[in-house]
Amino acid sequence: MFPSYHHHTAPFHFLCSSNNLFSLFLSLCLSLFKNMLLKAAPAFSLLNPHKELLNPLSSSVSSSSLDLNSSLRAKNGAGVIVCASKGASNSPLTGVVFEPFEEVKKELDLVPSVPQVSLARQKYHEHCEAAVNEQINVEYNVSYVYHALFAYFDRDNVALRGLAKFFKESSIEEREHAEEFMEYQNKRGGKVKLASILMPLTEFDHAEKGDALYAMELTLSLEKLTNEKLLNLHKVANQHHDVQLADFVESKFLSEQVEAIKKISEYVAQLRRVGKGHGVWHFDQMLLDEAEVVA
Repeated sequence: MFPSYHHHTAPFHFLCSSNNLFSLFLSLCLSLFKNMLLKAAPAFSLLNPHKELLNPLSSSVSSSSLDLNSSLRAKNGAGVIVCASKGASNSPLTGVVFEPFEEVKKELDLVPSVPQVSLARQKYHEHCEAAVNEQINVEYNVSYVYHALFAYFDRDNVALRGLAKFFKESSIEEREHAEEFMEYQNKRGGKVKLASILMPLTEFDHAEKGDALYAMELTLSLEKLTNEKLLNLHKVANQHHDVQLADFVESKFLSEQVEAIKKISEYVAQLRRVGKGHGVWHFDQMLLDEAEVVA
């Protein structure tokens, strides 16, 4: 009698079914691996531009064919080229060569070696330098006149302390403006050249207008003259395409000068109303009160 194998049928079918599942799992893994290699192929072609495209379906990938070590190469000493593989040529991947010193060669030739010449000077025209020096002289002359006005109203027989204080502060302000222009001249590499200052008047009494109105009208004329000189300086800067100087004049002085002209114009109008007598004393007290509020 032959032995019966019917009791081995179920385990045999189980083994066959397990082998099919394992084969299916292996097929899926191989398919996923192939897809990963297909996606990575363009990147590998960039890293290995002078060799054939890597076969994503090959059974093995050699480490020598995927050399991912980056290297830096110099090109004639003029720039730096970044290559992605050792076997690549000097042609950069992006087509851009970084040459940091080419554009500054002409500027390096302009750097002076003489100690007396400024190192900071750049695109600063001599006409702009002369105009700044002229403005320094204007500011100092106006400051000198205001200082003389302070000395006059501070006398015991004039005794207008508000006007004296106003003109003293105005003199200091104009001198500070002159110093700002001096600092700017040095910043741009120019040379400060101080000119002579004319001696101002020392007597400001006026038979018809009185000393207060006469002094304030003189002040208004000086403020307008200063504004005209600032506009001329701005014009010179524009003529020589000096944007930085034009911006310096605009941001620091022009707006302030217009406001000063408006304020002095109001003082002149008020003094014309009050006359030469008791009204001047009240105006003087108003200036003292304004100074105390500001302080």
